[in-house]
Amino acid sequence: MPLLRILHLVGSAQNDFYCNLSRLYAQDCLTGIADQSRYDFQIAYITPDLLWRFPPSLSPEDIAVTKPMPLFNAIEFLTTQNIDLVLPQMFCIPGMTHYRSLFDLLKIPYIGNTPDIMAITAHKARAKAIVAAAGVKVPRGELLRTGDIPTIKPPAVVKPASSDNSLGVTLVKDASEYQAALKTAFEYAEEVVVEEYIELGREVRCGIIVKDGELVGLPLEEYLVNPYEKPIRNYADKLQQGDDGNLHLMAKDNIKAWIVDTKDTATEKVQAVAKKCHQALGCRHYSLFDFRIDPNGEPWFLEAGLYCSFAPKSVIPSMAKAAGIPLNELLIIATNETLGQSSLS
Repeated sequence: MPLLRILHLVGSAQNDFYCNLSRLYAQDCLTGIADQSRYDFQIAYITPDLLWRFPPSLSPEDIAVTKPMPLFNAIEFLTTQNIDLVLPQMFCIPGMTHYRSLFDLLKIPYIGNTPDIMAITAHKARAKAIVAAAGVKVPRGELLRTGDIPTIKPPAVVKPASSDNSLGVTLVKDASEYQAALKTAFEYAEEVVVEEYIELGREVRCGIIVKDGELVGLPLEEYLVNPYEKPIRNYADKLQQGDDGNLHLMAKDNIKAWIVDTKDTATEKVQAVAKKCHQALGCRHYSLFDFRIDPNGEPWFLEAGLYCSFAPKSVIPSMAKAAGIPLNELLIIATNETLGQSSLS
């Protein structure tokens, strides 16, 4: 059986933060999927100066000695490599949209959702509007631009319309706190979402994978929150910069986050709503959604995060592992769906 040649699309065209975040997950993926009998992995590494590199590994040393090249030369190189499919690992907006579109133009398939779906879900208000139209509960909210005044009475959550990892998110308990919260949020985006605070409850994530054309709900992941000391999650719950200057994943320790027993009463209800979100947004291959569960047990859609790096510590692989689907099998399922083949095993 010939090796499947997979290109890992890594880095960021936007800033060093996203570049380092991408490299963190991609390195974990390359280490976690070391099946040399099945795959021939290549790496494309993009930096904020828009230059491309094709290093043999993601070590700083290999990246440093690999010759950078502009887009034109990178395309020339890519078209000679007989790539079977691409595994996108870029988390910035250009990486989720422009670079995926490039591979559409090159007619090289890639795992994951299309650029238009990624653009919609990267904007929290637009994603909420679409799933709400499909009958999913969403917090009442409004989209503000600079100078707009919120009309929603606190408690309310203020967050940038298009940023990840809880950057710029604030819980406002009194109207006097709006000004500072909006100032913080506008540092990360030109538009800001203000929405009603949904009482806890619980906060969970639900992953969906597509297998043989069918939607499969994965076990939920629950996050450490409580109504008093920690009513919402923040950036420090997800990422932290270590003394070595590198980013480290925080919510992977069974303290801040854990997999929910599938017999839990919330599982079936949340999975059903997640499948409705997946279909309403037009997702393919996989999807991932955050929900707030209110004290009555009703799930409320918060946002979508439609990427999976296939790193062992990534959310969807963690959920799949709990469902008895190891990482290598998860990648086989995704490649089957991407390439339209009934089986590559």
